[in-house]
Amino acid sequence: MAIIEAEKWKSWEVANQDPYGKCCVDVAREVMRLLDEEDDFDTHEIICRADKNIGAGGITGFMAGCVASMVSGCHSRGEDFRRKWNTDNQIKDEGDKANESGGVLNPAILCIGK
Repeated sequence: MAIIEAEKWKSWEVANQDPYGKCCVDVAREVMRLLDEEDDFDTHEIICRADKNIGAGGITGFMAGCVASMVSGCHSRGEDFRRKWNTDNQIKDEGDKANESGGVLNPAILCIGK
């Protein structure tokens, strides 16, 4: 894996030993492995494939956002991943704003309209 922020990655591994957090770390690790093998990717598809590859059992939207944050924060292609993630998960233009600020959108958002 092309991890460029090894200390940050290690801190996430150490802090997430519980089943929920460890699942996020494990899926993120597999996403990064897949990113090393692929030139083009869809953020949703690669996270779902990573989930399936490791037998995580289906992660939640919040967990997917955690995975996106981890991948974005420490992989050599993290910035590209973050920008695609934000664009893929925006409802209007908030992904563009998050891209300007360096943030990662949380996909676990519910929109209720009339």
